[in-house]
Amino acid sequence: MRTLIVIPAFNESKNLGSLIDDILPYGYDYLIINDNSTDNTKELCKENGFNVLNLPVNLGLAGVTRVGFMYARDNNYDCVVCVDGDGQHQPKYVHTLIKEIENGNDYVVGSRFVDEKKPITMRMLGSRIFCFLIKLKTGKTVSDPTSGMRALSKNVIKCFADDMNFYAEPDTLCFLIRRGFKVKEVQVEMLDRQNGASYFVNPFKVIKFMIGVSLSIIFTR
Repeated sequence: MRTLIVIPAFNESKNLGSLIDDILPYGYDYLIINDNSTDNTKELCKENGFNVLNLPVNLGLAGVTRVGFMYARDNNYDCVVCVDGDGQHQPKYVHTLIKEIENGNDYVVGSRFVDEKKPITMRMLGSRIFCFLIKLKTGKTVSDPTSGMRALSKNVIKCFADDMNFYAEPDTLCFLIRRGFKVKEVQVEMLDRQNGASYFVNPFKVIKFMIGVSLSIIFTR
């Protein structure tokens, strides 16, 4: 199965080198999509000969991943695996996700909580809310709706490349389940962010994210 690893990156120059070093031994094609970073991501990729697409404007995560899906569609890939540029997603699990696509699934999520219990923390409150809303809308139980590590089949790649207006991963899941696509979660272990700051450090951005995704699930998916 011809697979492309899509790596959205905004100011991840301190993490990309080690991530690509971990990917290369597996022999997968990869594409870093530099979302108009303000650090030296562009220079780092050029100096190291990384396969990168530098965007002239900042599109945000949903826009960046759609660019990756369009690239995969236009280059006839059978599968896309999304891996964050911050070093949290381990390439050793990519094969596990691809295998489930080969088994006939359309969308495979690398989940932290298939076999592991979700901790009761403020950080996981948002995840629990999204789980509840997805269950309410679809009748299906998911364990890790915010995971950015996911694999897409060729049908989903085309669907998202042609017409994608999702806010984030949770409403993407909701849409696919309601459309009858085969969705599966597999257990993975994620690392802590290696360097830099997460989007969710800012409480105002967290609140905006929660409201936007919740409304998307409730009213549009």
